Amino acid sequence: MSNEHGEQVTFQETRQVEQGDFATAGQIAASFKNTLKKLGVASPVIRRIAIASYEAEINLAIHSWGGTMRLIIYPDRVRLLVDDVGPGIENIDLAMQEGYSTASEEVRMLGFGAGMGMPNMKRCADAFKIESVLGKGTSISMDFNL
Repeated sequence: MSNEHGEQVTFQETRQVEQGDFATAGQIAASFKNTLKKLGVASPVIRRIAIASYEAEINLAIHSWGGTMRLIIYPDRVRLLVDDVGPGIENIDLAMQEGYSTASEEVRMLGFGAGMGMPNMKRCADAFKIESVLGKGTSISMDFNL
């Protein structure tokens, strides 16, 4: 299987995340982790992907109107693509600061919204790219070298 750029793709899976779905939050990240284990990806790489995918999944539930997470495995790297429909991010630089959060008090009472999601995603990834358009949504691409 190949992608649109002719690169060999070993595996690909796309999953939906619903707005406010805290009951199942983390299940997609756990599923991705199990898939990576079955495919023989090294444990340190799996750990970084698991953290980044969990943070992304929680952010989708908290801040978006729903979105998708796509895991793509290439021979030399794993790519995690996160796309949402939502309000977008007004100030990406601010959102990347540890401890900054726009989560509601209700979300914080559930134990989420500490403002570490975006910084943790970037810290775990070997390559991190974010684009956001107000009123449209946000796209994040993270690569993890194998």
